[in-house]
Amino acid sequence: MDIACWALFAAALDLLLGFTGLLSFGHAAFWGGAAYAAGLIAVHWGVPFPVAVLGGALFAAVLAVPIGYLSVRLRGIYFAMVTLAFAQMVYFVVNQWRDLTGGENGLQGVPREFFGMDLSDPFFFYYAGLPFVLLGLFAVWRIVRSPFGRVLVSIRDNPARAQALGYPVERYKLLAFVLSAGLSGLAGGLYAISHGFASLHEVYWTTSGQAVMAVVLGGIGTLWGGAIGAALIVELNDYLATAGFTETGLVTGGIFVVIVLVFRRGVWGTARDLIAARAARRSPAAGTDSAAAQVEAPDRQEVTAR
Repeated sequence: MDIACWALFAAALDLLLGFTGLLSFGHAAFWGGAAYAAGLIAVHWGVPFPVAVLGGALFAAVLAVPIGYLSVRLRGIYFAMVTLAFAQMVYFVVNQWRDLTGGENGLQGVPREFFGMDLSDPFFFYYAGLPFVLLGLFAVWRIVRSPFGRVLVSIRDNPARAQALGYPVERYKLLAFVLSAGLSGLAGGLYAISHGFASLHEVYWTTSGQAVMAVVLGGIGTLWGGAIGAALIVELNDYLATAGFTETGLVTGGIFVVIVLVFRRGVWGTARDLIAARAARRSPAAGTDSAAAQVEAPDRQEVTAR
């Protein structure tokens, strides 16, 4: 379930980073904000967990409107720093509002209510929550494949030309920012319901960094590469934690450096390019064989006729 949630989180961030060209270090605010929102809805209202998860996603999307409106006017490192500053503001509010969020203790005892069904077993909850992840991934794929996604790519490559063609660049960036935040919130809310609690770590800036690392490891702009990067990070952290190794950031950071230096397109991006190059090398040979077969065909027909 952790891999599925982080895969959706990485895909949502890749929608903004890989297809819009905006590097955000503040997506922990939407992941963690939705985690707390979904947990509070489930605790105080006792609604089924799908309602709580969707409520968390809606909260993340609404939170992204003012943040995105003030951030998309900036570019490059300035955009990244402003989103990081807003995320730290959300972290401060969550930490100080102890009566509501639990402060340093986090929000505990989040139920998994689903019309009286017992979903306390992670095995059953996995199959109950997986459709939300698949729905979110399908939404990202559909956005990228739509005309709206093509405009986002044009803005990423040449915003001045997109503006000259009549597209409101800042409005498209804001909409992409809100969609990315909402999908990140969907993943964060499901993550909190799955674990039964929401902690301050969910809104801390390192969570944004881990999501960015998953996208870079898998391949920026590949969409599905983020899922591979998320699986690698989650499995590696789990393995190191169970082995008693405390400095997990040292190992993951070293792997990140190696990937950036050796596989600049990420794991999935590099594999895709290698497959495409191999197919391109084979295609001329295949074309030559087919041409030779066409030349030999009349001779074979003549021999058969004789």
